Amino acid sequence: MTAVIAIIVIAVALLVVAAVFFVLGRRDTTRAVGTLSAETKSRDRDRRSAELAKQTTDVEAWTPPTAAEIGVSRRQFLNRGIWSMAGLGALGFGAGLVSFLWPRVSGGFGSKITLGQVSDLKAKIQAANGFYYVPEGQLYVVNYPASALPKARTTYQPAELAAMEQGLTVLYQKCPHLGCRVPPCLTSQWFECPCHGSQYNQVGEQKRGPAPRGMDHFSTSVDGGVLTADTGAVIQGAPIGTDTTGQEPAGPHCVSGGE
Repeated sequence: MTAVIAIIVIAVALLVVAAVFFVLGRRDTTRAVGTLSAETKSRDRDRRSAELAKQTTDVEAWTPPTAAEIGVSRRQFLNRGIWSMAGLGALGFGAGLVSFLWPRVSGGFGSKITLGQVSDLKAKIQAANGFYYVPEGQLYVVNYPASALPKARTTYQPAELAAMEQGLTVLYQKCPHLGCRVPPCLTSQWFECPCHGSQYNQVGEQKRGPAPRGMDHFSTSVDGGVLTADTGAVIQGAPIGTDTTGQEPAGPHCVSGGE
């Protein structure tokens, strides 16, 4: 019995000694590992510092670029772009203004327009119920009675009489009052302005309303039976009270006379 107890005590003692050595061994191992980890971190730090120092040494010092290297700065680009657009806009406006003001040589308002043979024009007037409109010239061609020529010769200029002596007259479409286009009234056979009520007989002589004179004429010429109107040469209409034809309204008015 005593021998068994002694064996148990010895076994327990051995276990205790083994446990103590195990614990001490782990502590040393942990300390060694910790020391190794610290040394590794230190070496990594030293290596990174060396690499960073090398990189810093290899990078050249920064110097600002020269004007030649930069070329055009953003501010310069914007300034030049704004001035370029302004210049193009002014150029386009100037070209349009010159085109508008420059007199046309042929083919439209402001130029000499060949209206056609007198006989053909009279046929067109009849087909248009007394008022033949030429849009490119902004004008009307109407009949002028031969019976009115004696009075016409004392009232109108030679440039107007050239067409009248062929039985025609050429009238500017614009109302002398405020510039509205004056349409014909087919029922009355007068020109009647819808804007302010000015009325003119068929040959453009003022009859009623606020217009200061009759409808304006264009200078005309006849060569070989062909009538030409110079729409760049406007002749002011006859004074108020002029009535060379004595034409009365043929029917109801399209607008009321006067304002």
